[in-house]
Amino acid sequence: MEKDDFLYPRSRYYGQVKPENLVFNANLQEFAQKISFICNLETSGKLSPEDAYEQIKSLWKQLKQARKQLKVGENLFQSEGDSPE
Repeated sequence: MEKDDFLYPRSRYYGQVKPENLVFNANLQEFAQKISFICNLETSGKLSPEDAYEQIKSLWKQLKQARKQLKVGENLFQSEGDSPE
């Protein structure tokens, strides 16, 4: 097993297959992995709670920005062939 595969595992995507959904899913998995590392560092005393909070807040803002740019979750009730009204 490769070191990167062990440290940064990826799960399959089971949702609606669209390029923007796949990219956002990859971003979301990376976000979750980084949050886990930050929590572990804070729990072990290697990172202060304030630093952990600021890092998580920054990662959350990045994830929200990526979601906004990819337009994931917009027009949830509109099917592929429908035009916006």
